Amino acid sequence: MSQPPNDPTLLDTLLPLPVSERVRQRLLRAGQRFHANDNIAGHLHAGEMAAIENEVAARAQELLRALVIDTDNDHNTRDTGRRLAKMFVRELFAGRYQPAPAVTEFPNAERLNELMIVGPLRVRSACSHHLCPIIGQVWIGVLPDANSNLIGLSKYARLVEWIMSRPQIQEEAVSQIAQLLEQRLKPDGLAVVMEADHYCMHWRGVKDDGSKMTNSVMRGKFLSDPALRREFLSLRHRG
Repeated sequence: MSQPPNDPTLLDTLLPLPVSERVRQRLLRAGQRFHANDNIAGHLHAGEMAAIENEVAARAQELLRALVIDTDNDHNTRDTGRRLAKMFVRELFAGRYQPAPAVTEFPNAERLNELMIVGPLRVRSACSHHLCPIIGQVWIGVLPDANSNLIGLSKYARLVEWIMSRPQIQEEAVSQIAQLLEQRLKPDGLAVVMEADHYCMHWRGVKDDGSKMTNSVMRGKFLSDPALRREFLSLRHRG
């Protein structure tokens, strides 16, 4: 009697499971967390993005059916499942499925050690609780040292977008942005402030369309030096 294969990758191809479940089992075997705002690109195989999109399209169409919408005869919703799948997988939540954007880093040849501020950068995401839009701005303060890595201005926007293109809650998003930039830049200090509108409050629930949420993460010298922190916050408000 032939023995079952021991190769987990081969098992993936033999198991008669939906692609989402195959990826889920692969993540569990690797001990990899896969919360809504985690990136799982390193655990996807070739062709699986398209397969995930197809599966999401079918399940989204079933959601519309459960809402008692006649998708067979309503020309407006006939292809909504497919449109939703493309929007979620390829656009709104692309930061879950795509690897980090390529970012060229260069040394701090001039030994810059003065505060620099990037922003406001426009941010867009969806809240993990209701998948309603989060739209706002983020400011980044960097205090480099002689050994810091430097990146181009547009690269901050690319890295922030990669983090925000996932279902998020704002408090965790700011922390993820700070962690990513600390790893890339290794600065003496880092500050991130985000201010955003949450449409789970505007569109539903209390329907308060005037409220915003602002939160911050301070690392390194921004924590230990109140004058530096005040300078950053003052310059942010002027911008």
